[in-house]
Amino acid sequence: MDDSRFTPADVARLVGAAAAVAGAAELTGTLEAIVKKGMELTGARYGALGVLGSHGFLTEFIHMGLDGDVAERIGAPPAGHGLLGTITRIGGGVRSENIAEHTDAVGFPEHHPSMRSFLGVPIRVADAVYGNLYLTDKEGGFQDEDEALIEALATIGGSAIATARMSRRLRTVAIVEDRERIARDLHDGIIQDIFAVGLCLQSASSRVVDSDLSDELRDAATRLDETITSLRRFIFDLRPPVWAQRRIREELVDLADTLAEPHNVAVEVLFRGEVDDLPDRLVDEVLPIVRESLSNALRHADATHVSVMVNRRSDHLVIRTIDDGVGFDVEAATHGLGLENLRTRASGLGGYTDITSASGHGTTVEVLLPL
Repeated sequence: MDDSRFTPADVARLVGAAAAVAGAAELTGTLEAIVKKGMELTGARYGALGVLGSHGFLTEFIHMGLDGDVAERIGAPPAGHGLLGTITRIGGGVRSENIAEHTDAVGFPEHHPSMRSFLGVPIRVADAVYGNLYLTDKEGGFQDEDEALIEALATIGGSAIATARMSRRLRTVAIVEDRERIARDLHDGIIQDIFAVGLCLQSASSRVVDSDLSDELRDAATRLDETITSLRRFIFDLRPPVWAQRRIREELVDLADTLAEPHNVAVEVLFRGEVDDLPDRLVDEVLPIVRESLSNALRHADATHVSVMVNRRSDHLVIRTIDDGVGFDVEAATHGLGLENLRTRASGLGGYTDITSASGHGTTVEVLLPL
C-alpha cells in the first residue's frame, strides 16, 4: 500500500471510516460497517463481504445495495468460485473494468443485476485471510486511489474484526460461582455427551435393515433432543453468564462437520441476516431440523455437495438444505426419509416445510419458521 497516494482529504475519510468500523459493537455490525464504508469511500453502487471457512467456501455473505426482493429472487449467496475465488487464491487485490471480460468470471445467476466495474481485496486477521471485500459498479471504474483506500480499509477492518473477536472471548470468561459452575458442567459436558449419543443413534438408524428398529432409534434420538432442550432451559433458569448464550453459527457448523465426517461430501453452512440474537427456543428447534434434513441428504442423495442456508427475514426464519444428488419422487417418499418429522416439527411451531426434488436434479428442503 503506497501512502503517498493519499491526499489530506483521503486521510480524513479513512479516519472517519476507521471510527465507524471500530465503533461497531458486535462482529456482524463490524462487517456491515466495513462494506458500507467501502462503498462510501469509492462511490461503488454495490458492496459485499464474504467470510471464508476453513474449507475455502464462503460461510457468510453480507451485501449492500441490492433491494430485498432482488436478493430474494437471486437465491443462495455465492460459494466463492470464479472471480470471487480468485482473490482468495492469489491472496491479493483484483480490479477489473468489466467483470464479464475477466478471465476468471463465471457469469451471474438468474435475476442478478448487471455489474461492470469490480474491485476486491482480502481482509486479514493476523496472518490468516478472514474474508474478502467486494465492490462493484463505480461510475467510470475504480482507480489506483480507490484500490489504495480499500486496501487501507481492509487493514483497518482486520484489526476491528480481531478486536471484536477478542471482546467476544472476554465476555465468555466465567465468574466462579456455584450456580455458574453447575450451568457450565451441564452446558459443556452433559449436553454435549447427550448430543453425541443422539448423533450415534441417528447414524445407526440408517444402517439398520429392520425398519421398525430404525424408527425406534430415530425416536430415541428425538427424545434426546427434547432432553437437551429441557436441560438448556434449566441452565438459563440458573441465570448463567454470557458464555452460556447460544451461538447458532458455531453450533450449526459443528453439527454439519460431525454429520459430514463419515461421508465424502462437501458441506457448507451459510447465514444471511442477523442470526446471533435468535431466541434460544428457536435455536433448539433449528438444530434438529438441520440435522434431519442434512442427514437425509448425506445418506440418501448420493450428492457431492450440500448447502445449508439459514436466512433471517423480518418476521420469519428460513432453513434451506440444497443438494446436487440424484433426487427422488416427493409424492412417493416413505417415512424412512424423515420428511414427516420435518413437517410435524415445523407445523408445531406455526411454520411449514416445502420439499422440491426431481430425479437427477437434486433436492431442496425449505423449512419456514415464524419469529
